[in-house]
Amino acid sequence: MMLLDFDRLGGFRWVLVGLTALVALFLLLPIVFIAALSFGSSQWLVFPPPSWTTRWYGELLADPRWLAAAWTSAKVAFATMILAVLLGLLCSFALVRGRFRGREVLRAFFLTPMVLPVIVFAVAIYAFFLRVGLNGTFVGFVIAHTILALPFAVISISNALEGFDKSIEDAAILCGAHPLEAKLRITLPAIRLGIFAAAIFSFLISWDEVVVAIFMASPTLQTLPVRIWGTLRQDLTPVIAAASTLLVAFTIALMLLAALTRRIFAR
Repeated sequence: MMLLDFDRLGGFRWVLVGLTALVALFLLLPIVFIAALSFGSSQWLVFPPPSWTTRWYGELLADPRWLAAAWTSAKVAFATMILAVLLGLLCSFALVRGRFRGREVLRAFFLTPMVLPVIVFAVAIYAFFLRVGLNGTFVGFVIAHTILALPFAVISISNALEGFDKSIEDAAILCGAHPLEAKLRITLPAIRLGIFAAAIFSFLISWDEVVVAIFMASPTLQTLPVRIWGTLRQDLTPVIAAASTLLVAFTIALMLLAALTRRIFAR
């Protein structure tokens, strides 16, 4: 595969830099506008804001409905992370080390939620959960989000497992270690970066997910994105901008923490 030498592009490289900057600006400007609106003094979403205030953050943090939605999102995301990593670990061992017919078909099956339109999945899971009584429940939320997060966990852990030299684990077994002990004390620490990446991706997928959550929500159980969506349909208060800003800020902070932790683990 031929790669472009950036230094040999001459003046054209500045065109590429300019296009990259424009794309980044196009993607970031909506987030910047939302953050600015969250500090505006107007009771409506008006840009530019007439003046600046932190009033809307105070109202957000004082409203138990918003706090309950954020707490629900955190609980669902944490449970999804644990379940997706555990299932992803088991599936990755089977897909990477297993030697059986239909392995690639099984791999494609696990990755299907990545390519399936999310609205199709949302309608299907909604119809199924209505029949089994899981719609609008915490367990239903976790199961639905785990299905969405599992492909990312499988990819992250499988890539790490494929890069691990299995002969090290075999050597530990030859020295007297039980196969399970060798996996726990040798293999898992060696692929910890893949497991960590799977945990971060799984948490964020659940934390930010809104389409499936809208179908799964009930009047007494709503995640933060669903709460934002529902309030947006009723009232254009800047509290929505404040909630959105905090949602984005938490996601960015978690990604920065993940990058820092990966660098520490790599050392």
